[in-house]
Amino acid sequence: VAALAFAACVLSACAEPEPAPAPDEASPAQAAPAGNFRGLIYERSFVFTADTDTAFVVPMLFVSRTKPGGVDREARGWLRRGTTWEAFHDARWETPPTRAPWRLLPHQGLRLMVGEQDALETILFEEGVRALELEFGDVLIEWTTGGGEVFRLLDAAVYLSDQLVPGVMLDASRTYGSDQTPPGDWAFLTSGDSLHVVFESPRRAAPETAGAYRGWARLDFRDLQWSPVTITWTETSAFQPARQDVPMSWRVSSPEVEGTLRVATAQLQAGEGPGPLLPVDALFGVEGTLRIEGRPYPVRGLFRHTRP
Repeated sequence: VAALAFAACVLSACAEPEPAPAPDEASPAQAAPAGNFRGLIYERSFVFTADTDTAFVVPMLFVSRTKPGGVDREARGWLRRGTTWEAFHDARWETPPTRAPWRLLPHQGLRLMVGEQDALETILFEEGVRALELEFGDVLIEWTTGGGEVFRLLDAAVYLSDQLVPGVMLDASRTYGSDQTPPGDWAFLTSGDSLHVVFESPRRAAPETAGAYRGWARLDFRDLQWSPVTITWTETSAFQPARQDVPMSWRVSSPEVEGTLRVATAQLQAGEGPGPLLPVDALFGVEGTLRIEGRPYPVRGLFRHTRP
């Protein structure tokens, strides 16, 4: 896989102390019991996609889990070009207790830059000859659920090999208790620069069953929202390392939107557990067609799938 490269002079400005939480990063606390962050899980996911002839996607996933005496953290990042995936960052570490466990923290080769009012502006990664910069732009639209989920669509750009790649980015935040059923799968789909769609399942559904999703879309600058949207597995494949089946295609149906999605490429990982079935952690690069308001739109993007 080609090495990532970016100007070191830009990265040198980012080796700074832990940034203060941006106003948008503080919002998950409103969903948590006041003064008690134990047993809470904070997910923050960024998915950059470029409108190019070849699929270009940068997913970065952050998770913080509070526990007595500290916070368990993980940060992972991938670069997808066409059918090739490169995992450029995978870190897990523990930090002391904090009143802001949802805050993103720099660690190892990962750096953060903040701007006015402590708003997160850039995520940078540098490790050896690898380097990548994800730059945030203006917020295009925001959707909230009232249950600890916030989804924002932003203008964005990636600097890679001294090349600027413009595109759009999904910034998704989800908060839930460790004693609760976790939220389910989600997807971020685009069709050129005219259509951007987010699907999210509020609760993890049983395998191979029809799931009730919520849907949001920005279509030609219009805000569309759909609920419920039924997304059903229509084809599966055995993932032997976890001894579980994973979806290979889906059917989307509701009065407002319908269509089909299929896996074009996948990044799969089996987790640890007592067995015999092991957790599944999957990123699917998907393609398909959605029909909205009677018009078909070819779409592609990322489908996030997990299973305990």
